[in-house]
Amino acid sequence: MKARTKARGIALQVLYEYDMAGHAPFDSLAFRLEEEPIEEKLVEFISSIVKGIIPITSLLDELIAEHAPEWPMDQVAVIDRNILRIALWEFAVEKCTPVKVAINEAIELSKLFGADSTPRFVNGVLGSLAGKQNEIEQKILKFNS
Repeated sequence: MKARTKARGIALQVLYEYDMAGHAPFDSLAFRLEEEPIEEKLVEFISSIVKGIIPITSLLDELIAEHAPEWPMDQVAVIDRNILRIALWEFAVEKCTPVKVAINEAIELSKLFGADSTPRFVNGVLGSLAGKQNEIEQKILKFNS
Protein backbone atom coordinates (compact mmCIF):
# COMPACT_ATOMS: atom_id res chain seq x y z
CA MET A 1 0.00 0.00 0.00
CA LYS A 2 1.30 3.46 -0.86
CA ALA A 3 2.34 5.64 2.05
CA ARG A 4 -0.30 8.35 1.52
CA THR A 5 -3.00 5.71 1.06
CA LYS A 6 -1.94 4.21 4.38
CA ALA A 7 -2.07 7.70 5.94
CA ARG A 8 -5.58 8.24 4.59
CA GLY A 9 -6.58 4.88 6.06
CA ILE A 10 -5.36 5.96 9.48
CA ALA A 11 -7.20 9.28 9.16
CA LEU A 12 -10.32 7.33 8.17
CA GLN A 13 -10.03 5.16 11.28
CA VAL A 14 -9.59 8.22 13.50
CA LEU A 15 -12.62 9.97 11.96
CA TYR A 16 -14.68 6.78 12.22
CA GLU A 17 -13.82 6.44 15.91
CA TYR A 18 -14.67 10.10 16.46
CA ASP A 19 -18.08 9.62 14.78
CA MET A 20 -18.93 6.35 16.46
CA ALA A 21 -17.57 6.78 19.98
CA GLY A 22 -16.85 10.50 20.31
CA HIS A 23 -13.24 9.81 21.25
CA ALA A 24 -10.81 12.72 21.09
CA PRO A 25 -9.38 12.49 17.57
CA PHE A 26 -5.78 13.18 18.47
CA ASP A 27 -5.85 10.65 21.30
CA SER A 28 -7.10 8.11 18.76
CA LEU A 29 -4.37 9.15 16.35
CA ALA A 30 -1.69 8.80 19.02
CA PHE A 31 -2.95 5.31 19.83
CA ARG A 32 -2.89 4.31 16.16
CA LEU A 33 0.63 5.64 15.76
CA GLU A 34 1.81 3.65 18.79
CA GLU A 35 0.54 0.53 17.06
CA GLU A 36 2.06 1.43 13.72
CA PRO A 37 4.58 4.29 13.59
CA ILE A 38 4.90 6.16 10.29
CA GLU A 39 6.96 9.02 8.86
CA GLU A 40 6.48 12.47 10.38
CA LYS A 41 5.36 14.03 7.08
CA LEU A 42 2.58 11.45 6.91
CA VAL A 43 1.57 12.18 10.50
CA GLU A 44 1.27 15.84 9.45
CA PHE A 45 -0.88 14.80 6.47
CA ILE A 46 -3.17 12.73 8.73
CA SER A 47 -3.41 15.59 11.22
CA SER A 48 -4.32 18.07 8.50
CA ILE A 49 -7.08 15.77 7.25
CA VAL A 50 -8.55 15.32 10.73
CA LYS A 51 -8.18 19.01 11.68
CA GLY A 52 -9.61 20.06 8.34
CA ILE A 53 -12.65 17.81 8.32
CA ILE A 54 -13.99 17.90 11.87
CA PRO A 55 -14.90 21.62 11.98
CA ILE A 56 -16.71 21.46 8.62
CA THR A 57 -18.36 18.06 8.86
CA SER A 58 -21.83 19.58 8.55
CA LEU A 59 -20.85 21.44 5.36
CA LEU A 60 -19.24 18.35 3.82
CA ASP A 61 -22.30 16.26 4.70
CA GLU A 62 -24.60 18.87 3.18
CA LEU A 63 -22.60 18.85 -0.07
CA ILE A 64 -22.55 15.07 -0.17
CA ALA A 65 -26.29 14.83 0.55
CA GLU A 66 -27.08 17.22 -2.30
CA HIS A 67 -25.30 14.92 -4.73
CA ALA A 68 -26.55 11.63 -3.32
CA PRO A 69 -30.21 12.50 -2.69
CA GLU A 70 -31.31 8.86 -2.84
CA TRP A 71 -29.08 8.19 0.19
CA PRO A 72 -29.97 10.34 3.21
CA MET A 73 -26.80 10.98 5.22
CA ASP A 74 -28.19 9.24 8.29
CA GLN A 75 -28.57 6.09 6.17
CA VAL A 76 -25.06 6.20 4.68
CA ALA A 77 -22.65 3.93 6.54
CA VAL A 78 -20.29 5.86 8.83
CA ILE A 79 -17.23 4.50 7.05
CA ASP A 80 -18.65 5.53 3.65
CA ARG A 81 -19.45 9.03 4.93
CA ASN A 82 -15.90 9.48 6.14
CA ILE A 83 -14.36 8.20 2.91
CA LEU A 84 -16.48 10.74 1.02
CA ARG A 85 -15.57 13.52 3.47
CA ILE A 86 -11.85 12.87 3.10
CA ALA A 87 -11.92 12.90 -0.71
CA LEU A 88 -14.16 15.97 -0.88
CA TRP A 89 -11.99 17.83 1.62
CA GLU A 90 -8.84 16.95 -0.34
CA PHE A 91 -10.03 18.11 -3.76
CA ALA A 92 -12.57 20.83 -2.96
CA VAL A 93 -11.59 22.41 0.34
CA GLU A 94 -7.85 21.98 0.80
CA LYS A 95 -7.20 21.48 -2.92
CA CYS A 96 -4.12 19.43 -2.06
CA THR A 97 -5.01 16.50 -4.30
CA PRO A 98 -6.17 16.39 -7.94
CA VAL A 99 -9.80 15.31 -8.29
CA LYS A 100 -9.05 12.04 -10.09
CA VAL A 101 -6.41 11.08 -7.53
CA ALA A 102 -8.76 11.86 -4.63
CA ILE A 103 -11.50 9.74 -6.21
CA ASN A 104 -9.12 6.85 -6.90
CA GLU A 105 -7.79 6.99 -3.33
CA ALA A 106 -11.36 7.02 -1.97
CA ILE A 107 -12.19 3.96 -4.06
CA GLU A 108 -9.10 2.19 -2.71
CA LEU A 109 -10.13 3.01 0.87
CA SER A 110 -13.65 1.82 0.17
CA LYS A 111 -12.29 -1.52 -1.08
CA LEU A 112 -10.27 -1.91 2.11
CA PHE A 113 -12.78 -0.67 4.67
CA GLY A 114 -16.23 -0.59 3.06
CA ALA A 115 -18.87 -3.07 2.03
CA ASP A 116 -18.91 -4.71 -1.40
CA SER A 117 -21.10 -1.95 -2.84
CA THR A 118 -19.09 0.91 -1.32
CA PRO A 119 -16.59 1.44 -4.18
CA ARG A 120 -19.37 1.95 -6.72
CA PHE A 121 -21.31 4.24 -4.37
CA VAL A 122 -18.22 6.33 -3.55
CA ASN A 123 -17.26 6.60 -7.21
CA GLY A 124 -20.76 7.76 -8.17
CA VAL A 125 -21.09 10.38 -5.45
CA LEU A 126 -17.59 11.77 -5.93
CA GLY A 127 -17.99 11.77 -9.70
CA SER A 128 -21.10 13.90 -9.26
CA LEU A 129 -19.32 16.22 -6.81
CA ALA A 130 -16.30 16.58 -9.10
CA GLY A 131 -18.51 18.11 -11.78
CA LYS A 132 -19.78 20.76 -9.36
CA GLN A 133 -16.51 22.28 -8.14
CA ASN A 134 -17.49 25.90 -8.78
CA GLU A 135 -20.76 25.47 -6.88
CA ILE A 136 -18.94 23.70 -4.04
CA GLU A 137 -16.28 26.44 -3.83
CA GLN A 138 -19.01 29.08 -3.48
CA LYS A 139 -20.67 27.17 -0.64
CA ILE A 140 -17.32 26.73 1.10
CA LEU A 141 -16.62 30.45 0.82
CA LYS A 142 -20.05 31.26 2.29
CA PHE A 143 -19.52 28.77 5.09
CA ASN A 144 -16.14 30.26 5.99
CA SER A 145 -17.34 33.86 6.00
